[in-house]
Amino acid sequence: MTREERKVILASSLGTIFEWYDFYLYGTLAVIIGKQFFSAFPPATQAIFALLAFAAGFLVRPFGALVFGRLGDLVGRKYTFLVTIVIMGASTFLVGLLPSYEQIGWVAPVALIVLRMAQGLALGGEYGGAAVYVAEHSPRGRRGFYTAWIQTTATLGLLLSLAVIVTLRINMGEEAFTTSFPLFFGLEGGWRLPFLGSIILLAISIYIRMQMNESPAFQKMKAEGTQSKAPLGEAFGQWKNARIVLIALFGLVVGQAVVWYTGQFYALFFLQSILKVDLLTANVLIAWALILGTPFFLVFGALSDRIGRKPVILAGCLIAAATYFPLFQGLTATANPTYAQAIETVDIQVSGDPATCGSLFDPVGIRTFTQPCDVVRRTLSQQALRYTFAPAAAGAPTTVTVNGTAVPIETSAGTGPDGKDETFATRIGPAAVAAGYPAADDAARVKVDGFFSALGNAQALKAIAILFVMVLYVTIVYGPIAAALVEFFPTRIRYTAMSLPYHIGNGWFGGLLPATSFAIVASTGDIYAGLWYPIVFALITVVIGVIFVRDRRNVDLND
Repeated sequence: MTREERKVILASSLGTIFEWYDFYLYGTLAVIIGKQFFSAFPPATQAIFALLAFAAGFLVRPFGALVFGRLGDLVGRKYTFLVTIVIMGASTFLVGLLPSYEQIGWVAPVALIVLRMAQGLALGGEYGGAAVYVAEHSPRGRRGFYTAWIQTTATLGLLLSLAVIVTLRINMGEEAFTTSFPLFFGLEGGWRLPFLGSIILLAISIYIRMQMNESPAFQKMKAEGTQSKAPLGEAFGQWKNARIVLIALFGLVVGQAVVWYTGQFYALFFLQSILKVDLLTANVLIAWALILGTPFFLVFGALSDRIGRKPVILAGCLIAAATYFPLFQGLTATANPTYAQAIETVDIQVSGDPATCGSLFDPVGIRTFTQPCDVVRRTLSQQALRYTFAPAAAGAPTTVTVNGTAVPIETSAGTGPDGKDETFATRIGPAAVAAGYPAADDAARVKVDGFFSALGNAQALKAIAILFVMVLYVTIVYGPIAAALVEFFPTRIRYTAMSLPYHIGNGWFGGLLPATSFAIVASTGDIYAGLWYPIVFALITVVIGVIFVRDRRNVDLND
């Protein structure tokens, strides 16, 4: 690797790490942000709205790919992703300045979603530019390894955000970090500091990218006058190119995306929302898995230079699909053993007329449930209590039993033995704990007090090992993907054409995974049912990839 090549990789990678850091700050703080900006809603709905606001950034990523991809093919790679990082950094900084719902009402969540969408637009143009820029500087036969450095940036950005958050939480304390730390303009909460601090990273990123030169492939094309005058029309309006876009999307990217988001974001969400592991511990466990797994992006990127992108990516999708159920079951048994035993031994049964028990699938969190059967099943799912449904005769009332003992299900408040108002939601928790589910202070649940204390905790180490395997799957599918996509398309439309399938796959199929998988869990009562989402799409990618994808690792990018 020459000095100039190292400079290109370093400049592209550092800027992209900062951009991913900005983007994923929200994801790692989704639970806290949900309480700040959606406080008018019940806690379970806050979590769903927070995930949906997170997903909003993913939904607009393909539009950013179109806007900035076209600009990159017309104007150049360098200046396009200089613009994207300015938009990203400014949007992230403004999130830290947003007043809460209690301060300005509905304007707060609306402004938050607008800023998330601005981040998504910027990221839609960022990744394609960085990947194309590095690939067009790379020698043939080494593109997988060179572009794998760009592939590390998403995980390193996530890791950086986790490191900042964990450090602040440990030094500030839980209450100061979430709510009480005073800042200015009436704003409170140490969670705002990582967003505000991103302005420093923005300044560094702009300086670095100003030192970069345009890619040689683009300069050659521009000198020869062979630029596309309508990159969008040429990339997607001509079937020969649009067909390749579809093959790249469903034969490679969709499977890569669901494996990526399952191994990092859904695993984090599963630890916090279902296994009830505290936020600090969950972040520390994921952070260690990322640290151990990140070098393997380079390993599998280099491997794809030797045996091809297709076999590496499809093998990762297939292995992940085959092992997700035992991995998540092992994570449950390790991180919360009392809970793992309870879901197998405690029999919670809902019985009712099937005509009054509808579907609970509600990924956007806006449905209102009034039938007693629906209300109690939704409550059980929100408290991560596994249940089975037993159909009853037509017209039969809904009943709930825990190990054969009935739990009153009146949804209106009644008076309990202590004279306080009770609802089904307040009754079912103590009944489940009495039957064997873990209490809130259950000592068997994994817990660490700091970043390095996890290394002296056998239970935490076992959880990290399981999470590392999931991150390893991420590196297998994600390490070679940039090189694979760049090699599909000619220089004149490369930025536009490769960005769209990447961001549709990762922004839509991947970005919607946490909310959709959680909705599947809520609608079925099975904490593992959400895994069918990544498994099915990973297998679809394997089938389409085997049939239609051709390896192009030796193609000349100047042709």
